[in-house]
Amino acid sequence: MGGGSGGGWNTLGNISALEEKAKRSLQGGKRNVFISFATEDLDEVNLLRANAKNDNSDIEFNDHSVRVPYDSERAEYIRQKITERIERSSVCVVHLSDNTAQSQWVKWEVEKSLSLGKTVIATHTKDGKPAKMPEWVSKNNLKTVTWSDLPNELR
Repeated sequence: MGGGSGGGWNTLGNISALEEKAKRSLQGGKRNVFISFATEDLDEVNLLRANAKNDNSDIEFNDHSVRVPYDSERAEYIRQKITERIERSSVCVVHLSDNTAQSQWVKWEVEKSLSLGKTVIATHTKDGKPAKMPEWVSKNNLKTVTWSDLPNELR
């Protein structure tokens, strides 16, 4: 009568593992990547996104470009929506360029990602390492790789 089978199907660890497996299955095995970048770098970032559309890629980028000033009237609403998207991502990739250090949005997105426990990886083109690295890269000990090495970091 009754009694447990010892299978432990209802333990928290097993439920979490099943939830994670279901999420991966629903995403088709792709990593859900939030990409943060300065709006001036849209053309360069589009090249990165094009690589992700390759059928052999297991990376899926979410584009949530913000073209609204950081201190605008809509900024709080935008922060809320970006936070929701970061929460649904598995990792945050920040594109580094000479424009990155001046972007308050990029800094905020990186800090928000870290506060939510997300891994943040900084990336730049092979020849495009910024002349001035944003202070928050070293402050947060972010791993920095070239675009060509990014897929290896996201596995």
